[in-house]
Amino acid sequence: MKSKFQPNEHGYYGQFGGAFIPELLYPNVKELEDNYLDIINSEEFQSAYKSLLKDYVGRPSPLYLAPRLSEKYKAHIYLKREDLNHTGAHKVNNTIGQILIAKKLGKTKIIAETGAGQHGVATATVCALMNLDCTIFMGEIDIKRQAPNVARMKMLGAKVVAATSGSKTLKDATNEAIRYWIQHPETYYLIGSVVGPHPYPDMVARLQAVISEEMKLQLKEQTGSENPDTIIACVGGGSNAAGAFYHYLDDEAVELIAVEAAGLGVNSGQSAATSQLGEVGVIHGSKTILMQNEYGQIVEPYSISAGLDYPGVGPLHAYLHETKRAQFLNATDEEAMLAALELTKLEGIIPALESAHALAVLPKLNLRPDQVVVVNLSGRGDKDLEAYINYLDKD
Repeated sequence: MKSKFQPNEHGYYGQFGGAFIPELLYPNVKELEDNYLDIINSEEFQSAYKSLLKDYVGRPSPLYLAPRLSEKYKAHIYLKREDLNHTGAHKVNNTIGQILIAKKLGKTKIIAETGAGQHGVATATVCALMNLDCTIFMGEIDIKRQAPNVARMKMLGAKVVAATSGSKTLKDATNEAIRYWIQHPETYYLIGSVVGPHPYPDMVARLQAVISEEMKLQLKEQTGSENPDTIIACVGGGSNAAGAFYHYLDDEAVELIAVEAAGLGVNSGQSAATSQLGEVGVIHGSKTILMQNEYGQIVEPYSISAGLDYPGVGPLHAYLHETKRAQFLNATDEEAMLAALELTKLEGIIPALESAHALAVLPKLNLRPDQVVVVNLSGRGDKDLEAYINYLDKD
């Protein structure tokens, strides 16, 4: 049976989604829309995709019962270890799939946007693997605060282009990538999250769904049931959350918690808590919830986490919020930083600041001793060491 959380034939999740694009991009998007499902469902794609996920990425990623974290919060807390993937995050699940699709469509030049740099690294990695030309757009501020990932992209042969407009972060990198795409329609735009015009949100969600697919098998093996009580994931655009939630969307017995970045506080004027602050509008080719002023101009987001300071949210997540299928919480910079340091000290795992936001809501939940909670640990923290060092030096 078709899930009510899959888009309709026009790419809408309820009222959210669609393809709001310039006419020049219509042939590109239409070509992808007409072919992506046939390609993904083909035996050729599935064989190549699964082989690369296993032998190149290192999947399945472990599902780790965190004993000391569980003891502290009086529940069974599992970590889905996407941080252990090749390139250090969940992003590679999507880039491996999309690069196979791009090659099938005959594309030789790839562009992408990145905030934290993880998607940029993952895109540059698969372009190196497949010997394809790669250009990454990244906000000028993010280039400075994510220097290790910028170095990796350049080592991998990618050209990194700074976005110098607006807040000089992820939103602006996406703007620049779309402008370039309009001027160079022969390129393939490898979008990094469940955002953008249809079919990107659905395609990326399907490629990230390997997370929840593995989770079901691993939970069955470790607990006797393939269903947890609760799944927690951070949300910027929302691809790691879409992957962690995907195979549980229609099972309302499983609680889904999406955690946004509150920055300096939801009402501080420096936040990225889209579901709390946003209204319905169009951003980057999709109708969704986004932060905007009374004139419809985008409000600049802020988060200490470069991967979460996006002013919108993917249309699937907008629908999950509207239908209340997922509970949307938020965590401040300070809460995320404390959660990251706590995981590091209790379990010897340094998380990405994005993932730390998901961990940060554990103290806010009324957990039961028998409750099985899976936190999607979307990335590792080496890219954020400068932020951690600055925080520790402050004390």
